[in-house]
Amino acid sequence: MNPAIKDALMGVTTATLTTVLLKKGVRFCYVNGARPIVPGNFTRIVGPAFTLRFTPTREDLATVDSWSSPRSTRAAIEDMPAGCVAIADAMGLTTAGIFGDILCARMKVKGVAGLVTDGMVRDGQGVIGTGLPVFCQGYVAPASVAALNFVGWQETIGCGGVTVVPGDIVVADGDGAVVIPQAMVEAVTEAAVEQERLEGWIMQEVGKGLALPGLYPANAETKARYEADKAAGRV
Repeated sequence: MNPAIKDALMGVTTATLTTVLLKKGVRFCYVNGARPIVPGNFTRIVGPAFTLRFTPTREDLATVDSWSSPRSTRAAIEDMPAGCVAIADAMGLTTAGIFGDILCARMKVKGVAGLVTDGMVRDGQGVIGTGLPVFCQGYVAPASVAALNFVGWQETIGCGGVTVVPGDIVVADGDGAVVIPQAMVEAVTEAAVEQERLEGWIMQEVGKGLALPGLYPANAETKARYEADKAAGRV
């Protein structure tokens, strides 16, 4: 991932990104169900999507022995490059955890930026203890095979109502996770950085006592004042 783009996105909120993507015609970018595993306590992550896909459990496939197969979550983790964001389609199921503390510890050691899923993890306190940033619905005791069958990685998935293609950029913070289509990353980043700058200036104006009509959203007069302040280095 382009380091300059990554650095810029580290300073942009997911709230801003959803607005920018909406303006560019992308409505389904927010991963429903993916929230910081510890509410209010999160590490912001940015990185290319490494996708994983689960299907409903089938007793002859989702077995404990399947964890040792060549197409297992363990094999997928070994294929993850440093800096990627693992994003897993767990179909929003809350009855089993897709990863536990040992798998998350291995991801942390490999330099994976974080894990995003619309489902659950298990070994909750252990996962938290690994230090791997995790965005999910929470944690439960049962293992993945109790409700899910792992079928593959690095293919197009649907996660929390969002289509995710390997290499798309995932950004996650305290408000959740957003997926930016790879082809739009530069344009979205540029627009989002400018949006953050504008909204920071608007907050200053609100602090001065200005009313919202014409200020937010900014009308032509407000935009002109903003551009003047920006040109003068006051923004």
